[in-house]
Amino acid sequence: MSTLRTEEMTLNMGPQHPSTHGVLRFIVRADGEVMREAIPDVGYLHRSIEKIAEKVGYHGFMPYTDRVDYVCAMFTNQAWGIACEKLAGIEVPKRGEYCRVIAAEFNRLASHLLSIGTMGMDIGAMTPFTHALREREMINDLIEELCGARLTFNYMRIGGVGWDLPPLWREKGLAYLDHFEPIIDEFNNLLSFNKIFIERLANVAPVSLDEAIDYNLVGPNLRACGKQWDIRKDIPYSIYPEFDFDIPIGSGEFGVLGDSMDRYMVRIREMKESVKILRQALKQIPGGSVVAKVARNFKPPKGECQIRVESARGDMGWYVVSDGTAYPYRVHVRTGSFAAMGIVRKLSAGLMIADLVALIASLDVIAPEIDR
Repeated sequence: MSTLRTEEMTLNMGPQHPSTHGVLRFIVRADGEVMREAIPDVGYLHRSIEKIAEKVGYHGFMPYTDRVDYVCAMFTNQAWGIACEKLAGIEVPKRGEYCRVIAAEFNRLASHLLSIGTMGMDIGAMTPFTHALREREMINDLIEELCGARLTFNYMRIGGVGWDLPPLWREKGLAYLDHFEPIIDEFNNLLSFNKIFIERLANVAPVSLDEAIDYNLVGPNLRACGKQWDIRKDIPYSIYPEFDFDIPIGSGEFGVLGDSMDRYMVRIREMKESVKILRQALKQIPGGSVVAKVARNFKPPKGECQIRVESARGDMGWYVVSDGTAYPYRVHVRTGSFAAMGIVRKLSAGLMIADLVALIASLDVIAPEIDR
């Protein structure tokens, strides 16, 4: 009687796979449909963007920051502005700070809508993606009216923002929030509480809080593990201390704490908190200038600084060294997507190949943020 023997297969998922959210490659070792491990192979989108900063100068680098995370570029604009202002001791006018936060939180909504919409599509639910994209396009209409762009914005400047809110834009923004908030509940009924969707995500690739800290997970991926940590609250910057909002965390309500469903639900709930912030900001925005006077030939004094902002993908850190010239001596960016890729290999062991798609989607990684 012969003995049935099997052997492992090595498969390539990517770098142009439709479910990898960019140019990513995973080397998958599998026994049938069960993975032994999935090893991320990154670098396909590396553009030496940190080195470019040293060549184009402080003002000239602002448009390049959009390319660090093109899905949520307002935060990269804001982070670069804050770093330069910290080096030079520049104070942003109050109205400029409000414009920054308004633009950034609208962009957070747009980013989370793309994340949750593609997450449904990746595991087979096509219709919810069109609903999410419809709302995202409405937000893009508002942002386009604000700064003339829909993806890579180049809206912020060292010292503030490039343009003030257009006439009646504030009223349009508030009207859209009144429209959008009920849509979140509608989206939950359409996708979040769908029986098949829950079964595909609940108990899949759970991360304990200790593991999340060991692997340096940030943002929604960390908060899904039950840790209430948000840079806007815990290391406050800009005008976020002036607003009342909560920090959603995972609860394990559909499976175990820190699973793929928790990571998804944290982003759903964060959208409601962004709506809270936006309503307060649009109603409280003061008058005055939106940008401080900054020399065109900007030369901050010698020194170094490290700043952090809460991007859509979590804690984003920027480290900048000035040698007193018009060009940075060194720039380094730490991103949430790069940190999230480190835990994929561990989480993938024992998962079905189909669940790898759900895992990647739940981590909300963006390829340019990984490679820079």
